[in-house]
Amino acid sequence: MSNFLIILDTALIVIILFFVGIWAWNKIQAKRIGGELDNAGFKEGMRKAQIVDLREKEPFKRKHIDGARNLPSTMLKYQYNELRPDLPVYLYSDSLTVTLRAARFLKKKGFTKIHWLKDGFEQWDGRTKASKY
Repeated sequence: MSNFLIILDTALIVIILFFVGIWAWNKIQAKRIGGELDNAGFKEGMRKAQIVDLREKEPFKRKHIDGARNLPSTMLKYQYNELRPDLPVYLYSDSLTVTLRAARFLKKKGFTKIHWLKDGFEQWDGRTKASKY
């Protein structure tokens, strides 16, 4: 019975270390790419940046940050060339995982100034707009 508990404890420790490792890797990658911005930081720099909403078309139509363009994460690899690599890119979506994946992709494509909204669109307290189409 005690051998079983030792094996179970070891397996749980390995699983926990695995998830902590993934979390740490994401934090390190995030620092290398650019960085997350809170609402105030996002608002401060957005006039000089390309604001990209990574959500799909329907959520974008319902409500989005004023001045943002819709470039769904599923289409980013086909449409990233619509963005200028010399200007900062401000990303946001409903999922940090989606946003970080998009940021890593843009970094690989030569973009150097990449930032994202820290808590996603749900926590945005700035100006929003609904699309007319």
